[in-house]
Amino acid sequence: QVQLVESGGGLVQPGGSLRLSCAASVRVDSINVMGWYRQAPGKQREPVAGITTGGGANYADSVKGRFSISRDNAKNTVYLQMNSLKPEDTAVYYCFAGAVRPDYWGQGTQVTVSS
Repeated sequence: QVQLVESGGGLVQPGGSLRLSCAASVRVDSINVMGWYRQAPGKQREPVAGITTGGGANYADSVKGRFSISRDNAKNTVYLQMNSLKPEDTAVYYCFAGAVRPDYWGQGTQVTVSS
């Protein structure tokens, strides 16, 4: 069983930045894929970014060039650096971990982009 705890969400103005953290209860270098999904009100949960043990990263088209995912094996933590935030980025962001697709989820952290 893998436990994931997110932090770093909050309220930010358009154009601002936030960094989300996801702390895992196991060594993150033992997890093939980790990353982030998000769910806006009234919408389905959608993938945002993922990173493999080899360091390969993938991003949704809507966040390419603005978001960056990274992992710190020493801290068992995965990060999502979000820059140039837009109102449409407002959502609950969920960390996931799994072998190929998400097997474990965090509780979610709210990100609100508003002036």
